[in-house]
Amino acid sequence: MLLADAAQAMGGKLYVLGGGWSVMGPAPTASALAVKVEVPWTEANRRHDLVIALLDADGRPVTTDGRPVEIRGHLEVGRPPGLPAGTPLDAVLAVNVGPLPLTPGCYVWRLAINGESRDEWHVGFLCRAADPPAAPAG
Repeated sequence: MLLADAAQAMGGKLYVLGGGWSVMGPAPTASALAVKVEVPWTEANRRHDLVIALLDADGRPVTTDGRPVEIRGHLEVGRPPGLPAGTPLDAVLAVNVGPLPLTPGCYVWRLAINGESRDEWHVGFLCRAADPPAAPAG
């Protein structure tokens, strides 16, 4: 997964604008997640459930209006003709996220596929605090 300003998934490729950042704020800004999933050969032609959840520094779900901030979806990839047996299949996903009112601190977007998550299936970022007002000259 990669954090970006914006992303698109088209034709099996990811198009990323302003990708690779890990610090945002303090004002809420739009962002995107660019995700590439390598689907094993044996998992082709099956539906896979995805959940990308936003967690705080303590691993708790972030909520807005009492609901967890998460993206839910499905993916299914087929085996193209002529692909050698055993070749992993790529699935790409771009999720553009509107501005979120986050308090200063560390956050993580964590991916789960079919209820399973791994340590490497996440991307973290810091939401900065606003700079304190400058002291009056005097």
